[in-house]
Amino acid sequence: MLACRQVSKSYRTERGIVTAVSGIDLDVAAGEFAAVIGRSGSGKSTLMAVIGGLSRPSGGTVTIDGTDLWRLSDNALSGFRNGKIGYVFQFASLLPTLRLIDNVALPAMLGRRHGASGSYARAAGLLERMGLGGYLDAYPSEISAGEQRRVAIARALINDPALLLADEPTSDLDEQTEGEIMNELLTINREVGTTLILVTHNLALAERAQQVVHIANGAIVA
Repeated sequence: MLACRQVSKSYRTERGIVTAVSGIDLDVAAGEFAAVIGRSGSGKSTLMAVIGGLSRPSGGTVTIDGTDLWRLSDNALSGFRNGKIGYVFQFASLLPTLRLIDNVALPAMLGRRHGASGSYARAAGLLERMGLGGYLDAYPSEISAGEQRRVAIARALINDPALLLADEPTSDLDEQTEGEIMNELLTINREVGTTLILVTHNLALAERAQQVVHIANGAIVA
């Protein structure tokens, strides 16, 4: 599913070049759950952004499902990302002026795969699965942080992605809510077969993964 070869990412700053990711090789099989761990500032989120097609690497290649991601044109990359990759960010990042069902349906509408009625039907079904079937017309400000995170997961799943990336999606939640959210993600991984790559500081959760990737100073360590 995923093959990273010598992936690096550097930034030019006033203090010189800062290397966030350095020469990473990583393989994740289809349907696998891989956990990425490491201290804050180790390069985990930068690597996820490169894998997710959000940040162009300074060097190396990222291949997803046989496609060399960073050789695509901008338009082709946008289409590939919309159809193949689901992304759950550290914060829910919902659009505050849209209802929950609009937030979830939006990626499907942009992808034009299911039509308006199909997109909204899928969005309603996903929100129902996340326990939010009674809140379709609610706005993000009207629900809790944990519920917002469930909406973000539904949004990430709307186009049936082959790869789901979750970057510390429960870092600001209480222990019970964190457990509920993580159980949802792992159920999707097991039952649907969606490949899951999760950045987490929760070592107990990482132990449930089929592959644990430890990053320090921008590189994978044993």
